[in-house]
Amino acid sequence: MTNPEELLGAAHSACYSMAIANALADFGTPPQSLQVTAAVTFDPAAGITGSHLLVSAKVAGISEHDFERIAVEVKETCPVSRALAGIPITLEANLA
Repeated sequence: MTNPEELLGAAHSACYSMAIANALADFGTPPQSLQVTAAVTFDPAAGITGSHLLVSAKVAGISEHDFERIAVEVKETCPVSRALAGIPITLEANLA
């Protein structure tokens, strides 16, 4: 059985994955591989309390600085992140 946090995490990771792949391609460095997960936290008293995006990407020809800049920008602008604006969204993005 799937709970609401898992569904929200799946939606957030899928949205972020598509958005960062598009942003990297627009930058001229499409990802060779991309893995994104979102862990959504829940407190029975407070409800959904946060989402943590974990990103691992293999991208040829991009600097660590540019990758981090794009990853953070996408965190702020992907549609699901914008819908979750009322909770903290954290990001851990690494080049593989």
